[in-house]
Amino acid sequence: MTKAWMRGAGSVGLVAALVVVGTASAKSPKPKPKPANPAVVVTDKGAVRGLIGSGMRSFKGIPYAAPPVGNLRWKAPQPATAWKGIKAATGFRSNCPQPAGFFGRLSDDENCLFLNVYTPASAAKAGSKLPVMFWIHGGALISGESDDYNPVALVTRGVIVVTINYRLGLLGFLAHPALAAESPTHSSGNYGLMDQQAALAWVKRNIARFGGNPANVTIFGESAGGLSVRSQLISPLAKGLFQKAIIESGAYSETLPTEAQAEAAGQATATKLGCSDQSATCLRNVPVSTLVANNATLSQLPNIDGKVLTTDYATAFKSGAFNRVPVLSGSNHDEWRLFVELLSDLSGSPVTASNYESQIQSQFGVPASLASVIAQQYPLSAYADPAYALGAAGTDVVFACNARMDVRNLSQFVATYQYEFNDEAAPNIYLPALGYSLGAYHSSEIQYLFPPPVPRLDPTQNQLALDMQKYWTQFAKKGDPNGGGLPTWPKYTAATDQAMSLVEPAPTTETTFATDHKCAFWAPIIGG
Repeated sequence: MTKAWMRGAGSVGLVAALVVVGTASAKSPKPKPKPANPAVVVTDKGAVRGLIGSGMRSFKGIPYAAPPVGNLRWKAPQPATAWKGIKAATGFRSNCPQPAGFFGRLSDDENCLFLNVYTPASAAKAGSKLPVMFWIHGGALISGESDDYNPVALVTRGVIVVTINYRLGLLGFLAHPALAAESPTHSSGNYGLMDQQAALAWVKRNIARFGGNPANVTIFGESAGGLSVRSQLISPLAKGLFQKAIIESGAYSETLPTEAQAEAAGQATATKLGCSDQSATCLRNVPVSTLVANNATLSQLPNIDGKVLTTDYATAFKSGAFNRVPVLSGSNHDEWRLFVELLSDLSGSPVTASNYESQIQSQFGVPASLASVIAQQYPLSAYADPAYALGAAGTDVVFACNARMDVRNLSQFVATYQYEFNDEAAPNIYLPALGYSLGAYHSSEIQYLFPPPVPRLDPTQNQLALDMQKYWTQFAKKGDPNGGGLPTWPKYTAATDQAMSLVEPAPTTETTFATDHKCAFWAPIIGG
């Protein structure tokens, strides 16, 4: 805001002084320049105009890379084209191609490499250097979009939030010898991870213009977004692009396919797509809808291509060969219950006492002999419903014990904080009403960090949400979630083996995580 010019006292003396030095008349002072429009920011490719409201500025649909279409399909992201004038950044742009589902909207538009920037209104002030939180959405690397997350609760705590789209499914992760042959690095796949790195590089170049600090960036994500955070932690190409990392339910795989394995799978996919000649030209002529229809049905994984990723997560974290930044990591108490519903009940084959072991076999991909051993560790007599027993086993082997193994390895080298989200009454936001509780299911914590427009939380849950938002933003600000009167969150050490239980009425430290999730039983199976 401009200051009013002072008038009145002293004006006679000023005129007299001007007359003494021979000035015929006093010149009017030059008007101060009008303040810059806080809704307009000039990026390195051109100016964008966003929206201002409720104490927040939003800039939506900013291109961070060239459209990966035509000959750029299955290539590393290229620089966006500069534009003249002021580009409207007031609405979301296309999400990346994917089928319609619980976790994403149908899209067939390959022109999807856009990001959104949300800042406090105060960030328009010159010299602002606010912490930046860079959100990577989940969706098994086959679905999801940037615009599902309302960041106002985080932004009001003094951080800038960036959300992004990145290539998914076959368009984001297809590995194939023909694609490797034309690549300068002789590698293929992992295009979605490269998109994330291109968006982080955009933040490094431009976020200061929005009032952010490019030297204080926290990457965070849930599920496949959490796996992506882990991928950026171990990627040599991501070094220096972020200073902190938050992993939410992302430790569902410790190992990754080799490039040879991924390319063999890609060749089989090419044949299925009608490209028996295995040529890049044929692959690029396949319609988007056909590619989407042939995406993985449950989950996609990156591959160890020797460039973006040179090893797997467990090896990197155990050896210290990763981008060493403070890490906050955790899982939810009942992660797998959501998948029990998706893979069993909604598929027409609910879990029963008679099919319990066969469900263990099919959902965990284990032989009958191991399924029998698992069933003995998780006896139906110990659970109110067979779905709870299967959900507990899946939670422990896929998420909980892997997450603990991660923090045990990471804590040898960097400040590490472990959590468990424990609200057993978390609202069900994805599925129809069920005959049993989903508990603290996979992704249920997101609504506590990114509250939806229509409130679903009761007063005690809302207080937990406020606590979580403060923990997350304090970690983004200083690499430590503690402060502000919240219960103390201890650093993780293998000796104390502590996690912060995020539960009402107040978070509390827990020391029985490994026992509760039978991690000693699973250690020889998952390698921890």
